[in-house]
Amino acid sequence: RTDNGEPFAGNGLLRLSRLNVWWVRLGIGLQRIEPGKPQQNGSHERMHGTLQAETASPPAATLRAQARRFEAFVREYNHQRPHEALGMATPASVYRPSARAYPEKLAELEYPSDYQLRKVAADGDIRWKVAKVFLSKSLGGQTVGLQELDGRFWKVSLGPVELGLLDEKVGRLLRPCERKRLGL
Repeated sequence: RTDNGEPFAGNGLLRLSRLNVWWVRLGIGLQRIEPGKPQQNGSHERMHGTLQAETASPPAATLRAQARRFEAFVREYNHQRPHEALGMATPASVYRPSARAYPEKLAELEYPSDYQLRKVAADGDIRWKVAKVFLSKSLGGQTVGLQELDGRFWKVSLGPVELGLLDEKVGRLLRPCERKRLGL
């Protein structure tokens, strides 16, 4: 669960950033709070407020002194300070490393056999029939799947994430308002 700023969101298609694409490739689901609603991620925002109040208000005189403040905060916050949300335990006392290791190489995304596969170029385009269709630069190098819905529309996906509908008639991905107007 992230906010809508960099590096957690981009400017293009579905606001995907390269970090989001990597997460999808790792099998991590994406969830964003609504723009301008930090209370939807309240505990995280609260931690940032505590961090700022205890380490940077006012900032230290030197970079080295500021780094020491951050290091002291991390020690206290994780190892000494009890947290109500953890039943008055410390984060370090309840933390367990994930049993799931990062893969040395990301597995290829899998698509059903009826999907057409396209590799996204570095500039964000895929080749479709005789045209180029722009998706997003953040998808550069990835393989997307296209599922035919009827003679005109194709669902475009990055693994489990639906990116949008390709309209063969106009040769581009439809914006949400266009999909709504067409009843799709």
